[in-house]
Amino acid sequence: MRALKVLGIESTAHTFGVGIATSSGDILVNVNHTYVPRHGGIKPTEAAEHHSRVAPKVLSEALQKAGISVEEVDAVAVALGPGMGPCLRVGATLARYLALKFGKPLVPVNHAIAHLEISRLTTGLEDPVFVYVAGGNTMVTTFNEGRYRVFGETLDIPLGNCLDTFAREVGLGFPGVPRVEELALKGREYIPLPYTVKGQDVSYSGLLTHALSLYRSGRARLEDVCYSLVETAYSMLVEVAERALAHTGKSQLVLTGGVARSRILLEKLRRMVEDRGGVLGVVPPEYAGDNGAMIAYTGALAFSHGVRVPVEESRIQPYWRVDEVVIPWRSR
Repeated sequence: MRALKVLGIESTAHTFGVGIATSSGDILVNVNHTYVPRHGGIKPTEAAEHHSRVAPKVLSEALQKAGISVEEVDAVAVALGPGMGPCLRVGATLARYLALKFGKPLVPVNHAIAHLEISRLTTGLEDPVFVYVAGGNTMVTTFNEGRYRVFGETLDIPLGNCLDTFAREVGLGFPGVPRVEELALKGREYIPLPYTVKGQDVSYSGLLTHALSLYRSGRARLEDVCYSLVETAYSMLVEVAERALAHTGKSQLVLTGGVARSRILLEKLRRMVEDRGGVLGVVPPEYAGDNGAMIAYTGALAFSHGVRVPVEESRIQPYWRVDEVVIPWRSR
């Protein structure tokens, strides 16, 4: 059977991306452009304006680099959620236009599942437990009986958002995770902070509030607050990840999402997995953050198993959970 070729569009948050991939796992192109706020956090309307402005250029560049035209792809895939409504609408509008203009099937893709599938492809680990952590998502999940099942997640704010917000409030700028980690490596004293694990779930809002209060009080060096914040936040996530491995009996763990670029978190997970005699995989940096290639590849998998949506029914789903999506391309 011929490998299907799919064009994918990503626009769920700060990144507008276009990728082209095949159902056999070949990534033909991956072009992305990221909105960086002038100050503060991501403003959905401003991010959407950015996406609208760069979309034609990103699409054109992707097609040129791949050396193909829209007529040559088998389908158009788009991330319909989860994400920010204004941002999602930009990608959905472009995808609908391309599908109608060129007579191509439209394939709906769940953004979070795309992060899982691109990490399965790039690590070669077939059936792992996933630690998916980014600015807008924090969960531990794995595949079981036709769906990805959530074994743990944040009860309030995601880990990436926690660190980004702390960085913004103390003047470190955006993106915050690498800047907080840079200072954390210079920390000398660990200061106890709220460690909130409830069963398989974590909570970061109290940790963020306490860390900010500690810094603003002047009672601790910023480097020590960053060190304590990172150590506490990451240790909570490692704990629930280990519990998921124990519960499922699986030995493979994959770190994916934007915060997968964190060397500190990766090292903590590596130690835990090695102590259990397991295998750890991490998505390559190019595919860690939001990107068009992961939408294209997941769209190709879905399309090859009959998934498509009529244009008139292609509504965005800002709160689309991973465990709501049937996964026909996986049997185990």
